[in-house]
Amino acid sequence: MSAFFSFLSDVSDKEEEVEEKKSLSEQQPTQTKTGKKRKGLTEPLAKAPKKKKKESIVVQEKEQDDADKAANPKKKRRKKKTITDVLAVSEPKAGRPADLQKTVIDYFSDKRSVIEMEELKLKDSNFLTCNDLTHSLSSYLKEVCPKWAKVQKQHTEKNSVPLLIVCSSALRTIELIKQLTTFKGDAKVMKLFAKHIKVEEQVKLLQKGITHIGVGTPARLQALIEKEGLSLQSLTHLVLDWNWRDVKYRRMADIPEVKVDLLKLLDTGALKGCREGKVKIGLF
Repeated sequence: MSAFFSFLSDVSDKEEEVEEKKSLSEQQPTQTKTGKKRKGLTEPLAKAPKKKKKESIVVQEKEQDDADKAANPKKKRRKKKTITDVLAVSEPKAGRPADLQKTVIDYFSDKRSVIEMEELKLKDSNFLTCNDLTHSLSSYLKEVCPKWAKVQKQHTEKNSVPLLIVCSSALRTIELIKQLTTFKGDAKVMKLFAKHIKVEEQVKLLQKGITHIGVGTPARLQALIEKEGLSLQSLTHLVLDWNWRDVKYRRMADIPEVKVDLLKLLDTGALKGCREGKVKIGLF
């Protein structure tokens, strides 16, 4: 009898053990055949702390960037000054022979040999008195060319002028011609620029009669010389409108294209005439 009760006790213990294992297996997440756990409610809960950690890192990085910007503010880029800006606040200075000489040397330095560069150098005796910014054109010419009446009377050659005035534009040419009234007397003045006038027409006008004073732009004067419409044979006075400034405060030597044309004009024959003592240059 005692053996029977012992058997029942063992069976009961085994049933309790089976029930306990079954309960434990139900609590554990099920796995697929590949060994991977099925997606359940436990997975999002496990990832939530990682998301908070990432958000915390992003916030920290942003705060660090803001701190760096505050400590090192970005410098404003300075606007590059143009030549107009510089000249607008600079005091006007009268041109000097050294200014023209430097312009010539700087332009031809990489285009000529050492020997040729020596030929471009001018002496102070090759220059007329420079305008000190107090003269009108007529008063300046009366000072540098006191015997103009005699020069005018002796000039009889066509296609050439004893006085040549070089400026930067057609409008400036017209202004300078108006200023010649009290100086020129009976002398014939010709405007020599490209605006509305063909070079061939100007060649015919120069060949038609005697011209005493030529006023024009470097490019057109150079074109006339190349076409043999204008000769420098009779030239004695070459006046450059050096100190005048346009609406942008630029002198003729400050305008790149005008400066190049001027230097080419000087190289055509004017500098040679200076070295030979036939021509003198004035900076008005």
